[in-house]
Amino acid sequence: MDVLVMLEENAEHSTVLAHVNSVPSPLHSERPHREIVTLYGAPSSESLALALAAAVEGQRAALSDGGGSGAIRHLGVWAERGAVGDAAWRDTAGELHTSDLEIPLEILGITAGRLLVECGSVIQRLVAGLAMPDWPEGARRAINFSLTPAFAGAGTIEALEVFRQSGGLAFEDFEDEGEGIN
Repeated sequence: MDVLVMLEENAEHSTVLAHVNSVPSPLHSERPHREIVTLYGAPSSESLALALAAAVEGQRAALSDGGGSGAIRHLGVWAERGAVGDAAWRDTAGELHTSDLEIPLEILGITAGRLLVECGSVIQRLVAGLAMPDWPEGARRAINFSLTPAFAGAGTIEALEVFRQSGGLAFEDFEDEGEGIN
């Protein structure tokens, strides 16, 4: 699973902690689908863990509904509500299906807690990277990292082990016309 974590610093009026969006891989492409996590305000290990937990639980929910990794998901993450959003996908006949998603705060908290226990140092490095003061002016603060595809569909223990072992971080600078890697 490919994850892009972005930071939106100007979030004075928003109560949402994060948005989590999934982008399926293009047809006939070997690129994995991507989870895009946008954090609002000052990043913390706890807020990032909660957002990553929403990505994991959202993918798990889509798999159980039949959407699989081809589902497009949009989730908002709130400290007091958990994650709320929807998913859409096409079945093998091409029919569009949609599903509302609601992941209770209790479930997110448990998953986030496990992520922090098992992968706290990786999460802290991601937060430190997002909070670095020396990003180029005008650059969007974004860090991309990859997890094996087994992470999303695996049980929690296996998923956390894969996440803990993934230490490869890449920094990306995104512009309006495309993306480049610094």
